[in-house]
Order: sequence, then C-alpha cells, then structure tokens
Amino acid sequence: MSANPNTITIDGQEIPFTAKQTIMDAALAAGVYIPHLCHYPGLPPSGNCRLCVVETGNRNVAACITPAVAGQEIRNNTPELNEVRKTVTQMLFVEGNHICPSCEKTGNCKLQAMGYYLGMLEDHFPQFYQRREMDASHAEILLDRGRCILCDLCVRASRDVDGKNVFAIAGRGTNAHLIINSPTGKLADSTIATTDLAATICPVGAILIKEQGYQVPVGQRIYDQHTIREIGLQESIAKKNDD
Repeated sequence: MSANPNTITIDGQEIPFTAKQTIMDAALAAGVYIPHLCHYPGLPPSGNCRLCVVETGNRNVAACITPAVAGQEIRNNTPELNEVRKTVTQMLFVEGNHICPSCEKTGNCKLQAMGYYLGMLEDHFPQFYQRREMDASHAEILLDRGRCILCDLCVRASRDVDGKNVFAIAGRGTNAHLIINSPTGKLADSTIATTDLAATICPVGAILIKEQGYQVPVGQRIYDQHTIREIGLQESIAKKNDD
C-alpha cells in the first residue's frame, strides 16, 4: 500500500488523484489506459459498457464509476481482465448488426478498434440478427438502432453539453432501445443539429452525419493509423488542456 495519502496503485505504478476523481479519471490523467467505450472526458460516467472492469480489494469494479480511494491497489492490464473485456466486446458485436466491411464507420469505430486492441479474432457467440428501426427522417443525420450499443453517450452529450435532451433509453434487457424526444419520435422533429456533440460522439455507426461516411478513405481513418489506447489517452489530454 502506498504511503502517500493521495495516491492509488495501478499494476504497481503509483498514481496521484484529486478529490472526487474516479479510478478511470486518475488513470487517464496519469497516462495509464483502461479500456472503455462509454466513458468520455467531461461527461458524467454511466458504467454501461463494463469494459473498464478492474480488480481491487478482491473484487471487480467499473473504473469509470468507482471513486479513487487512498491506498487502493488495482489490477488493470492482466490477461484475466483482458479476456473478460474481450468477451464483453464479442457480446457487443453479436448483439447488434456490426458488419465492419460494409459500415461507413469502419476505421473510425471504437468497437472495431477495441476488438483489434484486445486481439478479438472471431465473434465466438451466435449472432442475434435483431431487427431494429432505422430513422433516416432527418435531412443531415442518420440513426441506425441496429448498431447502437446503448452506451448512452449521445444521451449524456445531448443533456449535459448540448442542453437539448434529444435522446433517451427506454425498455430493459433485450428490449432496451434508443428513443427520440420529439413529438413524433422521429429525428427530423427533434432539435438535434450536426454541430451538437450528440451528433458526433457515437463510438460506433449508430449516429452518422449523412454524406460524410467516405470523405476519408478506408486505410487513412483514425484507427487505421492509431490504436484505441493512443486515442483514449489523447482525448483525456485534450480535455485537460481545455480545462
């Protein structure tokens, strides 16, 4: 256990933290990557994707919603935890319609990049092939619920940054789905705009700006050039600089 009252230890590395920081926040601020899909710097955490599972005190916790506490000894980058994360990623792939070669988001998709990062070579589980409604009613923005992983990043971004509350999640379990807060339930009748964070924050291909999918050629996109670890740490640094 660290003698410093304001530090935690992750994989043997002493990490400083400040009041109200989570394990995730402290780790990223120190340049230590913890895999995640539903975490985004500056937004309140939700703990939905469970990819940020770490071990502390002989139990597994979600790093994005667990407060950093002085003296914590945390295991993060271990074969056992990465195998759990790979399994969660495989489950996310088969639960939705994630056909990477034909998706406009390929190369920019965090789910796809996470699969590469964790060494995922196959789906392992049977495909669900769920039929979910697509909303192409908006002139500039497409919503494909078949690709939604229910991370609720768009919900939090619209509520806490854009100030619009365009999105919400309804239902439970396999019936959970993204809904639109508009008179008709259609994206076209909502207040969303292409300049909103909610329109661009989706980690997969569920929310897309129309007519922009192939402006950057495949092979030259974000995760064609960088690992998700590199981008995850860069996002944290960019937020820190903005503050």
